[in-house]
Amino acid sequence: VQLQAFGGGLVQAGASLRLSCAASGRAFSSYTGAWFRQAPGKEREFVAGIRWASNSPRYTDSAKGRFTIYRDSAKNTMYLQMNRLKPDDTAIYYCATTQRGLIFSALDTWNNYDYWGQGTLVTVSS
Repeated sequence: VQLQAFGGGLVQAGASLRLSCAASGRAFSSYTGAWFRQAPGKEREFVAGIRWASNSPRYTDSAKGRFTIYRDSAKNTMYLQMNRLKPDDTAIYYCATTQRGLIFSALDTWNNYDYWGQGTLVTVSS
């Protein structure tokens, strides 16, 4: 499985962006997908994740109500819709997937994921 993330850019606070993660093969057909991010000088952190069969996404507290993770199975693409962006959202965003159906409590652990995209930079100016 190969993942390619894109859609980042420079936006002003309050704007929206949609990140995409295109996959080779059937990466998003029935397993688990997630987005993580890493800001300069900080550790990688979980943003959103979902076991597709459950249809129950999990979000970090700062993303709740602003971000939405979803997929288009026909396009083998996962998305992260980000609204009302804040300067604190500035980071490199990585998509990830695993061919295991992770339980809800395990979605936020980065080493549960087997495949990673290369990252796309999101910069939010104040």
